[in-house]
Amino acid sequence: MADPETLIADIETLGEKLAAAKASINRRFLGQDDVVDLVLGSMLCGGHALLVGLPGLGKTRLVDTLATVMGLQGSRIQFTPDLMPADILGSEVLDAMPDGRRAFRFVEGPIFCQLLLADEINRASPRTQSALLQAMQEQEVTIAGQHRPLGRPFHVLATQNPIEQEGTYPLPEAQLDRFLVQVDVAYPDRATERDILLATTGAVDDQVHAVFTADELIAAQAVLRRMPVGDTVVEAILDLVRACRPQEPEGKALSDTLAWGPGPRAAQALMLMVRARALLDARLAPSVADVAAMAQPVLIHRMALSFAARARGETLSGVIARTVGGLTTLGRAA
Repeated sequence: MADPETLIADIETLGEKLAAAKASINRRFLGQDDVVDLVLGSMLCGGHALLVGLPGLGKTRLVDTLATVMGLQGSRIQFTPDLMPADILGSEVLDAMPDGRRAFRFVEGPIFCQLLLADEINRASPRTQSALLQAMQEQEVTIAGQHRPLGRPFHVLATQNPIEQEGTYPLPEAQLDRFLVQVDVAYPDRATERDILLATTGAVDDQVHAVFTADELIAAQAVLRRMPVGDTVVEAILDLVRACRPQEPEGKALSDTLAWGPGPRAAQALMLMVRARALLDARLAPSVADVAAMAQPVLIHRMALSFAARARGETLSGVIARTVGGLTTLGRAA
């Protein structure tokens, strides 16, 4: 472990670099600072992000911009119902040699990259979805009995349309849990939309430049994990996660509202994301307020409403907000 002075210097240097990265991203993706922070935060944590929003809100543009700014090799897959696992992972082909011999050669699929854009991920069949599970968790795939590592680092940024459900397959809970955060992309306000109109309909589009390299991003992920977290923040994370589990004594008040709640991976995600939020704000350590701010994006895709709660018209966002406000420590911070 580095001494405290070295760690402070590393955090401050990284904070300046992240500010430059955000400034570069905001040249092409306007007025969505919270979205940029969440996606950047997920990458700092070494995780994946699910972007949920209507078509035309710039989700694909954001991912393309991130690939350039973070210095990563990007790849895109347009998910469709007829997409097969081999279309993602790759396949072996039989080659004929000049001497007449034949041998199998593996042709890599688009998943062999560092930043994968999984566009409209819920349009692929469950069989194809299963091809992503090992990649997202272990950063490798197994093809014909051989383990093949993916790029380092490896991040999946997936998009999903929240209203058009015809011809879609809901993501299994096991796959949803692999996404560190769910990022809801909303309509821009009027002033931002005016800036977008002027910036994107002219003869020249704003260009961005690389701020990070792949190795620098990996180093930044190591710095994040060295950031200290106080006992108060740790207890706030445990209080929140356990209060959202209807089977736990702490979550008894939600037993009629939730069918199931977040597991330990949610607590791990919160621990990482509060650090990322502190880094992006150029702070040396996270606070309880960070736990309250990260509750929605970390927990909302890791919980399910009961039938009775849906009949009452409740929403997961409302349940999480109410739970955050009901906890003493988080209530003061929020």
